[in-house]
Amino acid sequence: MAKIVDARGLACPQPVIQTRNALQEDANVVTIVDNETSQQNVTKMAEKMGCSVIAEAKADGIYLQISKGEDAQPVVHPYPTGSIQAAGPLVLVIPDEFMGRGDPELGGILIRAFFHTLGEIQPLPDMIIFFNSGVKLVVEGSKVLDDLYLLKDQGITMLACGTCLGHYGLKDQVKIGEISNMYTIAETILGAGKVVSL
Repeated sequence: MAKIVDARGLACPQPVIQTRNALQEDANVVTIVDNETSQQNVTKMAEKMGCSVIAEAKADGIYLQISKGEDAQPVVHPYPTGSIQAAGPLVLVIPDEFMGRGDPELGGILIRAFFHTLGEIQPLPDMIIFFNSGVKLVVEGSKVLDDLYLLKDQGITMLACGTCLGHYGLKDQVKIGEISNMYTIAETILGAGKVVSL
């Protein structure tokens, strides 16, 4: 019988964490969520571990039937706890829609110039994480979208904090990158070879 994880009403990243913990103990887990973002986050985590996921929408929630396959990966951190991996990814963290403190108009000019220049220099980051008001850079109307598309074409992965997008009412306006959760963001930052924050 499958282990049940009732994640309805839980804030990010609890549905992912509770499901991941359940998969450490059982090969079959049913996670119940109440929104599409939680469904996507749990599904991505499970599929990344090599599990199969079947979603079924019911009146009281979305039921995710998760099963470990023969090729499912053990639940481990990508890097040993407490160690710094020089060969790990270069992660760029963008916590604001402006660059620097002071005049917002100048900060907007600087952030546009930064992203326009970023694709022309080395080393390129492997991943860019947007959170707080930085998520405004990945949505419709952002003045850096064209540059972000060029960076994506060069293989750069982009994550945008789902909680932040929800706070600003922007989840349905995302034009580039993946809506992510704090679990993935924290895991990415801690597993990075180097983290650069603006």
